[in-house]
Amino acid sequence: MFTVRTPRVVAARRLHRRRDRDETGRFLAEGPQAVREALRTGAVVELFATAEAAGRYPELTADHTLVDAAALQALADTVQPQGIVAVCRQRGVSLDTALAKRPQLVAVCVDIRDPGNAGTVLRTADAAGASAVVFAGDSVDPYNGKAVRSSAGSLFHVDLVRARDTAATVAALRAAGIQVLAADGYGDTDLFDLDTLGRPTAWLFGSEAHGLPTDLDADRRVRVPLYGGAESLNLAAAAAVCLYSSAKAFRGAH
Repeated sequence: MFTVRTPRVVAARRLHRRRDRDETGRFLAEGPQAVREALRTGAVVELFATAEAAGRYPELTADHTLVDAAALQALADTVQPQGIVAVCRQRGVSLDTALAKRPQLVAVCVDIRDPGNAGTVLRTADAAGASAVVFAGDSVDPYNGKAVRSSAGSLFHVDLVRARDTAATVAALRAAGIQVLAADGYGDTDLFDLDTLGRPTAWLFGSEAHGLPTDLDADRRVRVPLYGGAESLNLAAAAAVCLYSSAKAFRGAH
């Protein structure tokens, strides 16, 4: 049984740091839902589990490395872990690779720093049928533990792109024939007045603290209408409304 001092456990623990994730191209996925999706896509390098978890999730632990409770706690990123953590290969692709597949719906997270928001947008994009999610500019690492958990396995379903140059990303999307819409609470276009949502679309979402950069060259800046007394929607809610509006329009157009 492996302990916190076992070299393979020590090496895996280092993946809590972004530098080590970037250098190795690996990350940690914690809990049965994330591990299940990682196994389905062949992303798992090594699976650590306690004896109790192996008995609870036999369908996931046919091939696992047994660790004691202290080692599992060190590998986990939660206070009360569920006894199972996988070392996974990162699944990132280039923007060119994602665009070569002619995506109909793309979510672009611009300078989003909160990992919970990042993972939730990723999960929402996957549920709405987006085939690619781009983390642009100074965005959080989507392989951060909290982002991975918040995605609930969705990061294994979509093309995941990291692009430092946001302006170049927008230009590439437009060159691929994709309309670029910026979700902006102060936008001059009402979401429900748009008549172009049936076209291939990339939605830009900015951070809750600062929104989107004003100099981004989107085709339109779109606001979600507020009919009640709320001042605004949070990022995850706005993303859900925008992405599902596109998904509905696209299916109606085809």
